[in-house]
Amino acid sequence: MKILSATYMTSVVDEKNLLNDDLVEFAFVGRSNVGKSSLINSLTGRKNLAKTSSTPGLTKMINYFLINNKFKFVDLPGYGYAKTGQHHIANWAGLMEKYLLNSQLLKTVFVLIDCRHTPTELDKMMIEFLNHYQIPYIIIATKVDKLAKSKIPQSLSKIAKALSTRKELIFPYSSETMLGKEEILNYIENSVET
Repeated sequence: MKILSATYMTSVVDEKNLLNDDLVEFAFVGRSNVGKSSLINSLTGRKNLAKTSSTPGLTKMINYFLINNKFKFVDLPGYGYAKTGQHHIANWAGLMEKYLLNSQLLKTVFVLIDCRHTPTELDKMMIEFLNHYQIPYIIIATKVDKLAKSKIPQSLSKIAKALSTRKELIFPYSSETMLGKEEILNYIENSVET
């Protein structure tokens, strides 16, 4: 699949404004600074579609993007960065939970994990949450260009073990070299059609 058009739709900070239309959705979630914006930008071929920042935790809202006029990418708030205060973090977590539990057209949640690090407790909680509510997900191991090629399989095995999941559910990805881009876009294309 080729992404021919990608446009910003809206940002939401309140659950009453969550979009509810007839377009299927693919959500992206992960700890702050895992490369979520870079991933969305590289998948869409748009440099500044999702805002990237050197400051972790910049995404404090849910951002919607219209892709090929057929489906949406949904950028969820990054978790695990506590510079703003617990009250704000609780609000974002609550908004994210409302979205995940109430989106009728959510096809898949892409959970991003930095391939260089062991998944955190928050990563594990996210996977447990998705498993508990039977929300389909795929894990994307980001920043694989930072590892030697020979180390990537070992990294994927470590992530799979830490999250008690199958290695086949993990896609290695690099926003720099585009490794994994075709596989993820093919996955999305197949999901849109089913």
